[in-house]
Amino acid sequence: MPDTNTGASLDETELRTELMNRARALHPLFKKNAAQTEKDRRVVEENILAMEEAGLLRIMLPKRYGGFEAPVRTHVDVCAVIAEACPSTSWVMNLIGVCAWFACLLPGKAQDEIFGANPLARVAGVFTPSTQTHRESVEGGLVVSGKWYYASGCLHADWGLIGLSEQDEKGNLIENYLAYVPMSELTIEDTWYTVGMRGSGSNCLVGKDIFVPDHRMYPLSAAVNGQYPAEYSGIESIYRSAFVPLAALILVGPQLGMARAALEYVIGMAGKRAVTYTVYARQADSVTFQTQIAEAAMKIDTAHMHAYRCADDIQRDARSGNYPDVKARARQRCDVTYAIRQCVEALSILMNIHGSGAFAESSPMQRWWRDANTAAGHAVALPMVASEIYGKALLGVDTMVTPLV
Repeated sequence: MPDTNTGASLDETELRTELMNRARALHPLFKKNAAQTEKDRRVVEENILAMEEAGLLRIMLPKRYGGFEAPVRTHVDVCAVIAEACPSTSWVMNLIGVCAWFACLLPGKAQDEIFGANPLARVAGVFTPSTQTHRESVEGGLVVSGKWYYASGCLHADWGLIGLSEQDEKGNLIENYLAYVPMSELTIEDTWYTVGMRGSGSNCLVGKDIFVPDHRMYPLSAAVNGQYPAEYSGIESIYRSAFVPLAALILVGPQLGMARAALEYVIGMAGKRAVTYTVYARQADSVTFQTQIAEAAMKIDTAHMHAYRCADDIQRDARSGNYPDVKARARQRCDVTYAIRQCVEALSILMNIHGSGAFAESSPMQRWWRDANTAAGHAVALPMVASEIYGKALLGVDTMVTPLV
C-alpha cells in the first residue's frame, strides 16, 4: 500500500505546504493528460493512481486509517493547485475526498467496513434522494431501488454514497438519509455529456433492491444540526465540522485554481499579444487592459478571502466543539457562493481581454472558462439560493422553506 501518511507528524501549516507541493509536482502529468481526460469523459487512471501515491485522496481521512485528518482549508488549497493543471482531475479528487469525510460521520462499524480492510477505498456519490426511488422498510434497514445523478468520481470509486428518503404508507416523508453502498451492488449509467467538467465522469448510479443496513446510513436532518453518529468526534475535531458549510466550501477549491491559472496565463501572454485594431502592439501597454487585469486579480483575491474566512470559521468551531447557529452557517454558505461568483466573473473578464484566441480549442482558457461555469451550476453553489438563505437568517425569517443550511 502506498505510504499515504508520510508527513502526518508535520504541523498544520507545514502539512498544507507539503501536500500542495506534492500536487504541484504532478502538474506536468495532469497537463499531459488533460485533453485525454476531457475526450474520455473520465479522469485518466494514471492521474488517479498518482494522486493516490501522493496521498492526496487521503487528506480528510482519519489518521486511524492512514489519512492526514487535515482541516478543510488544506483540502481546498490542494484542490486549487490541482485545478491549475486539470480542473476535472481536481473536481474528482475533491469529491472523493469530501465523500470520505461524509463516510467518517458514520458509526465506527460502518467506517471499518469501508476503510478498515482497505484504507485506500474511494467513496463517491450523490446527496439528493432519487426521484425514481422505491424503498421498503425492513428489519435492520431499508431495501431501495433508484437512480442517482450526478455522481462525480463514481468511475473510480469502491463505495457509493446515495441519498434516500423514507416515507410512511401515505407517502409522507419520515426522514432523508445518506447511505453507503458497495459499488459492486450498483451499476453506472453513462449519462455525463456536458459542455464543461467533461472529464469528471459524473454519471448516474443505478441500484435495484439493495439492502442498506441501519448502521450504514444516517439521517440528514440530524447531520445538518451537527448530530453525527460517529463515536470518534471527541478526539477527531475535523469530524465535528458544520455539515452544510463544509459540503459547500469544498466546491470553491477548483474555482480558485482555475481563476489563478487563467490570470497567470493572460498576464504571461500580455507582452506578446497585440490589442487588435488599436495602436497597442502589446496588450500590457493598454490602460484598459491594465485596469481589467487589476479588476480580475482583485476578484480572485476577494474569492480567496471569503473562502478562507469560511474555512477558518469551520475549523475554529469544530475545534472548540461549538456548532454554529443558523445565521453563522448561512453566512458561511454565502461566503462560498460569493467566492465562486467572483472566480467566474474574473474568468469572464480574462476571456474578454485575452482576445478571441481564448476560444480556440488549443487554448487552455476556453477549458477553464467552460469548466468553471459548469461547476458553478452545482446546486449548493448557486448564489441566489445562498443569498436568500442568508437574508432570511439576518432578518429572522423562517428558514424552513429554504434548502438546507
